[in-house]
Amino acid sequence: MNARKRFALVITTLAALVGLAGCAGSQSGSAYTRNQARQEMTVRMGVVESVREVSLEGTKSGAGTMAGVAVGGVAGSNVGGGKGQVIGAILGAVAGGMAGSALEEGVTKKTGLEITVKLDNGQLTAIVQEADERFAPGERVRILSGGGTTRVTH
Repeated sequence: MNARKRFALVITTLAALVGLAGCAGSQSGSAYTRNQARQEMTVRMGVVESVREVSLEGTKSGAGTMAGVAVGGVAGSNVGGGKGQVIGAILGAVAGGMAGSALEEGVTKKTGLEITVKLDNGQLTAIVQEADERFAPGERVRILSGGGTTRVTH
């Protein structure tokens, strides 16, 4: 494979990795899946007791690993000649896979909020969701639950 084709493969693979990272599901209180549409939800009211910033882990779908293996293998195959190329391709693929996996997780990692709410019935509950909305202690909020998902909204 000539250098131009290798470069095109590397660029295409990296573009696919970035595109896949953008497909990571949202954990936002405002985001709904298609299956959640037209489903009844239970609504409870309460007051925010506390808000704590947390970290939502990035995805580990394997897409980053596969992209890294491809890029690393191609890059490693440029090392030496004969058996050196084969060894370089294998080592490059392993290193690329590890780097791609770490990159995917880092790119899809998000900031979240742990929101503790005192419900009107006196019960305390805490919900973790993406930090796309601001909540403050003392603020009146709604807790929506249904289909295995719970979210805090204003």
